[in-house]
Amino acid sequence: MFWTSYALAALALLLAWPVPVLLSRAKWPARSPFTAMVLWQAIALAGGLSMIGAMLTWGLEPLGDNLIDGLQGLWHILVDRAPASTLGLVHVFALSAAALLSVHLVFTLWLTYYRILRGRRRHRDMLNLLSSPSADTPATLVIQHPTPVAYCLPGGARSVTVLSDGLLNMLSPQELSAVLTHERAHLVQHHHLLLWAFAAWRAALPWLPTSLLAQRSVNELIEMLADDQALQQVDREVLVRAVAIVGSGTQPSDASSGNPEHRVPAESPMPLGGPDNLEPLSTAGRLSRLLTPRPPLPYYLRVGILVLAILLLAVPTTLLVAPGLLD
Repeated sequence: MFWTSYALAALALLLAWPVPVLLSRAKWPARSPFTAMVLWQAIALAGGLSMIGAMLTWGLEPLGDNLIDGLQGLWHILVDRAPASTLGLVHVFALSAAALLSVHLVFTLWLTYYRILRGRRRHRDMLNLLSSPSADTPATLVIQHPTPVAYCLPGGARSVTVLSDGLLNMLSPQELSAVLTHERAHLVQHHHLLLWAFAAWRAALPWLPTSLLAQRSVNELIEMLADDQALQQVDREVLVRAVAIVGSGTQPSDASSGNPEHRVPAESPMPLGGPDNLEPLSTAGRLSRLLTPRPPLPYYLRVGILVLAILLLAVPTTLLVAPGLLD
């Protein structure tokens, strides 16, 4: 497993720095956000697997030709008290690092989930005091505030969409439908789970700059996916007006013309679940994408990227379990 550990380490380095940087700067994800989302997930999973696998295979190298044989040898040492003379200090260090990193990632994932869940419970308690159910729309709460506000609060069967009465006074029925469809798309497509996973990645590896790039990119992609879902039920002009109204807090005279960057603030107040979404796609970015739509990537490119995502997961898995593949 000597060369396997080096191959996994090289793959981990590629997926930890240059690949995420290049993907975060690419323009094509706006054309096919679902494909880009799958690729980001594959990069995160394959990167973590390669990082842990590199240290694990290095540490188990004296005990077997592959991960399974090595783990069996380690089990005999720990449980059956077999001689550990084949393990050097560097191997023990690598095994300890792999174990600590694995525990750290799992614990951070659980801790992030706990914090998000606690924040949602507090948020829901506040809504119980400050909001009232919508008379016209099920699973929708209305808060009394002049600022236009629209977001969803995940919670399984208790998931709700929250609107302000200031927003309701500004939107036409068609624009309100666009906003509701956008927010419900977040819930139906379980975007809160993606945010949880990438927030945990950032919390676990804050020293890794690409963890922040990944979180920002995923936040932008979920907004694109929700907008695309809304476009299936409302006209593009209606969605553009709704996004402009929510983003600017005013009734624009012509939301579908001119430079959106001069009409709306930089950040959209349409977060996914309030405390869960830290950096949503800017209103200017959403309007620019809606006003100048580009065709999706060709089918063969989308299939190729999805195949690449599968290969990213298959390569480290194969290197770990294949007997002496590179040795």
